[in-house]
Amino acid sequence: MDTIEVSNLNRQFLFRQSHVGQSKAKVARDAVLRFRPHISITPYHANAKDSNFNVDFFKQFNVVLNGLDNLDARRHVNRLCLAAEVPLVESGTTGFLGQVTVQVKGKTECYECQPKPAPKTYPVCTITSTPSKFVHCIVWAKELLFAKLFGDKNQVNDLNVRSNDAFSSSENTNDVFEWRDDEDFEHYGRRIYDHVFGYNIELALSDEETWKKRNKPRPIYVRDVLPDQMTQQNGNVDITDDLSSASAMASLGLKNPQDIWCLMENTRVFLEALKLFFTNRKKEIGNLSFDKDDQLAVEFVTAAANIRAASFNIPSHSLFEAKGIAGNIVHAVATTNAIVAGLIVIEAIKVLKKDNDCYREKLMRMTYCLEHPSKKMLLMPVEPFEPNKSCFVCSSQTPLSLEINTHRSKLRDFVEKIVKAKLGMNSPLIMCGSALLYEVGDDLEEDMIANYTANLEKVLSELPSPVIGGKMLTVEDLQQEFTCNIYIKHREEFDEEKEPDGMVLSGWTQALPEKKDDKTSIGNGASTSKSLPTEPMDAQKDIEVKEISDGTASPGKKRKLPEFSEGCTLDQSNEADETRNDKKIQKLDDDDDDDDLVMLDHWGKDTSKKQRLQ
Repeated sequence: MDTIEVSNLNRQFLFRQSHVGQSKAKVARDAVLRFRPHISITPYHANAKDSNFNVDFFKQFNVVLNGLDNLDARRHVNRLCLAAEVPLVESGTTGFLGQVTVQVKGKTECYECQPKPAPKTYPVCTITSTPSKFVHCIVWAKELLFAKLFGDKNQVNDLNVRSNDAFSSSENTNDVFEWRDDEDFEHYGRRIYDHVFGYNIELALSDEETWKKRNKPRPIYVRDVLPDQMTQQNGNVDITDDLSSASAMASLGLKNPQDIWCLMENTRVFLEALKLFFTNRKKEIGNLSFDKDDQLAVEFVTAAANIRAASFNIPSHSLFEAKGIAGNIVHAVATTNAIVAGLIVIEAIKVLKKDNDCYREKLMRMTYCLEHPSKKMLLMPVEPFEPNKSCFVCSSQTPLSLEINTHRSKLRDFVEKIVKAKLGMNSPLIMCGSALLYEVGDDLEEDMIANYTANLEKVLSELPSPVIGGKMLTVEDLQQEFTCNIYIKHREEFDEEKEPDGMVLSGWTQALPEKKDDKTSIGNGASTSKSLPTEPMDAQKDIEVKEISDGTASPGKKRKLPEFSEGCTLDQSNEADETRNDKKIQKLDDDDDDDDLVMLDHWGKDTSKKQRLQ
């Protein structure tokens, strides 16, 4: 359901400037028909997870070529492909790196056969009180400050503190972020600036215990950076209906987004961007959320993050760098996309030939596009793995295990944090034994909806059919035709920093390495003379932040080469030695967050909802 943005134009050959704002699917169809007018293409400007794109919809195809941009949607489509028994060609690119994989039910491993690294999470206290990296400052500026000033006013936010100590005053109460009708923009901007960069830092410093082993931050007030006359002359604001033209940089004469601004420039951009929001875009205030393609939003977040970084002695970054961090952007390369598109077609042709010898003779390939040559190759073909027998998705015999405090956690916590966030289900049905605890659907009667809604607010042990340690839950998504069993283990306490969800899902383990023959394997099992050992690396409440952490797998491990996706970050070493042990690939796997691959086994095809409820 995506539309074309200016930033899309440099990475492909179908869209032009005149297409900005239009449907990607529809414009792509029109572009292709111009040079292949006799073929039939039906575009859908819709969400791939809509209920009408069900298993029956997917059954009409001979092959599916995936180009989605987030993990959740890829999981969903792959599960439907498995349920429909339709081969899937998956792909992703990021910068100079790319991948194409073929996934066939029962013959190749599914996307979830190999566990994905959990997103790196930071407790709110790290973001609000003790940042040590620039990414912490970006998250603070984007998720807290921007949301507080321009987003939903009813949203709970940790920025607005109330204190009865010596710093407390009429300007530091919980209405500090509200703009008063009789207040001019200069005074409002200074008040916000002084509160978040000055008063809040002073308040944090009052907790001496926190700073015994940390470097103390320094409070920053406008008066310390800008003389009075400079705030009064900070830019020239012309009220306009053209929101795209509202730019603090343009107003202040700053032209190069790759320049790193000094504290004074960041302060001026912060105040100017705030003023522009309240003059040119006042109608949007209260409904805004950060968008990496919103120039004014990026300017505000960059300036705010840099000012906070200065306070905590963290190096500043340019707007270009800050935008990449805030939007999880890896800038796309059109040639990589073209290479990967060609590889997709090659694998699709093999599938469309419907030749089983293609699999028996191991002609299907997972192919990786590398940034630096390995064995003088930039394209690395490998044989696909067979399904992992211990995968909870492919193997219905493998239950998961969930450690959870059944006396404190509500059914809603289980649904949101496990069923939706971890298992990727959209329309879940949850049973404990023969008791139906929760269900989603358009055909439910009002009394059933009320009953399930009430269940969501009950702790697990107090449900009509109590969920306690030792019980087995069955969770099913009827749209995806996917079912799994979860064994419940009661646990009293959790580490808030290491286990912020207050529950731990486990039981999804990798297959053991297979015995090797004379030939060693490259990555995911290609027969060559050398192997390319790899290791996935740690890839956003608590606030989740994606981050790279180093590591390599031992040569004896049979592991997949990294999965590259548009929108995530991945780094490969420059080493190209012929020695196996010297090969290293560094990887950031996406959550969130962006391009990923999925595949699911066919679940309970003959078991209808009606039968289950009986």
